[in-house]
Amino acid sequence: MDTTINSVERLRFLCDIIPDLLNQIDDNEFSKKEQNNKWSKKEILGHLIDSATNNHQRFVRAQFEPNPEIVYDQENWNRFNFYQQIDSKNLILFWTTYNKHLISIIENMPKNHLSLNCSIRGELLSVQYLIDDYVIHLEHHLKQITSY
Repeated sequence: MDTTINSVERLRFLCDIIPDLLNQIDDNEFSKKEQNNKWSKKEILGHLIDSATNNHQRFVRAQFEPNPEIVYDQENWNRFNFYQQIDSKNLILFWTTYNKHLISIIENMPKNHLSLNCSIRGELLSVQYLIDDYVIHLEHHLKQITSY
């Protein structure tokens, strides 16, 4: 099976089931920090939004820039997006909408663009690899928030 199709189907599945599961989590539980130096469930979801944002750039820019270098400081992205203070329902809606947009990008991308590269900390990674890795990363963190 084409791994892109598999990744898109897994991402679509997550967009279908995760919002309802997240909306069932009590806001106090969603915002609770087990330790000051650890992210709350809300901040983990914010991290996934940051990941979507950065991968969005990777998926798009790799198609018209030779080996764009796109990295980000996840701690500062999370800190300065102020996810802990933002309404949970808005974060869940934004996460869902953003990932549906990524699905559209991937589905419309010419197949030969999947082999184009993006540089991350000096390592060239194909768009195909980045798509697959994005979904794996997403699944990992969603399991931290809720079981599905």
